[in-house]
Amino acid sequence: MARYTEATCRLCRREGQKLFLKGERCYTNKCAVARRSYAPGQHGQNRKKLSEYGIQLREKQKARRFYGVLESQFRKYFEMASKRKGITGENLLQILESRLDNVVYRLGLATSRPEARQLVRHGHFTVNGKKVNIPSYLVKPGDVISLREKSRTSPKFKAISEITGGKLVPKWLEYDPENFTGKVLTLPAREDIDLPISEHLIVELYSK
Repeated sequence: MARYTEATCRLCRREGQKLFLKGERCYTNKCAVARRSYAPGQHGQNRKKLSEYGIQLREKQKARRFYGVLESQFRKYFEMASKRKGITGENLLQILESRLDNVVYRLGLATSRPEARQLVRHGHFTVNGKKVNIPSYLVKPGDVISLREKSRTSPKFKAISEITGGKLVPKWLEYDPENFTGKVLTLPAREDIDLPISEHLIVELYSK
């Protein structure tokens, strides 16, 4: 499967803000955005004013990069969102939040979405008792996500717990830290999604 393999911090610098793709590093003075807030490349410091289309495109790219989704998959999610009842932009964010890798991250079982995606691929989690190793798997209300029994004593997850132990779990999820188990209570409402995304710009872009 195609995936981004270049320097992760370049993505944050390109969008001009932290996308929190490197976990704990993003909160330290080692963060690339904190050290070099301009775009990467030879002409990064001479960024020109964006057109209306450019603003819409950057917003779409930012959303894609927050969730680690490829263009074709993102467009598929947009088509799904447009067919649902309600506001298309909010539906889109709801679908992105429902990805298994994002839910694992939101529960504090990974320090970043890229790390969550890798852990899911390696088969560390179950959904309703069945192993699921597909990061794009969309969870539903009532689904129970658990860390597999043999992974619970892993030094990797002990280290993650030390970093994310005080993390606030969003109200649409429920987490039992003693059993490494989370439950989807409901799908997230727009106010439950704390990312700085102007979803109406994405809708405008795809509506052209």
